[in-house]
Amino acid sequence: MRLLKIALVVAGLCAATAFASPTAPRNGAEYTTLKTPQPVQAQGQKVEVIEFFMYHCPACYALEPDMLAWVKKQGDNIVFRRIHLPLTGENDPEAHMFLTLEALKLEEQLHAKILSTWHVERRRLNSDEANIDWAVKNGIDKQKFTSMYTSFAVMTRLKNAGRVASTYEVNSTPTMVVDGRYVTNPTMVDASNPGTPRQQLNAATLQVLDALVAQARAGKK
Repeated sequence: MRLLKIALVVAGLCAATAFASPTAPRNGAEYTTLKTPQPVQAQGQKVEVIEFFMYHCPACYALEPDMLAWVKKQGDNIVFRRIHLPLTGENDPEAHMFLTLEALKLEEQLHAKILSTWHVERRRLNSDEANIDWAVKNGIDKQKFTSMYTSFAVMTRLKNAGRVASTYEVNSTPTMVVDGRYVTNPTMVDASNPGTPRQQLNAATLQVLDALVAQARAGKK
């Protein structure tokens, strides 16, 4: 009888493990659903995917090549955009840099350069002075940059950045939000699929994103 009980327990554990899969993510495990869905910028059948990130975040830097390849693979299925999490609040210099470059329509063009500055050159862009110096050294007109950096529009968005993150229930990076409803990140995927090799975690996270995008698209039909 005791052996039978042990066998049943083992079988139950195996079954639970079998259901844990990034290709078939579960609400409350590999992802969560926002209590209040947020407006999206995507139209028609396209699905919005937001990556909350921070320039200094090692996990964001590690995910970047795979994320870019995934976005390219998705093509017209999605509208992809980034939001910088303001780690230090309303005056966070990294978020300030991001919002300024975004307003100048240079963020996408210079994103890889900033990541390289942080993670390859090991230079910390963690002050207004460092940000302005970096911008000038990378070919941006100083007056144009500082004018946008101190503009009412950018300062207002910087002040509200924490509230935006709170609305999406995001407090760590990298975290992705699909269709203004579904939230996932490598930490969730790792916790829900114990034993996933570290080098495969990013791929597993993108499998979850694949499933969530498909789920969102199915809901638009």
